[in-house]
Amino acid sequence: MASVVLRPNESQDSLLKRFRKKVVKSGVLSTIRRKRWFVSKSELRRVEKKKAIRRIKRRQYTRTGE
Repeated sequence: MASVVLRPNESQDSLLKRFRKKVVKSGVLSTIRRKRWFVSKSELRRVEKKKAIRRIKRRQYTRTGE
């Protein structure tokens, strides 16, 4: 659970900005998005494999383009 304490002479905007940064850094939102739907282990492996292939292709493309 991310929490922030109001500092002396701090505006509500900067407090909110700090809170949002903490939430993003803690990874709460990404976890919620990931767990929104059930994904079987085989489906997860297939998606991860696709991501890895895409990542490798992107790296090779940037190296040849230099």
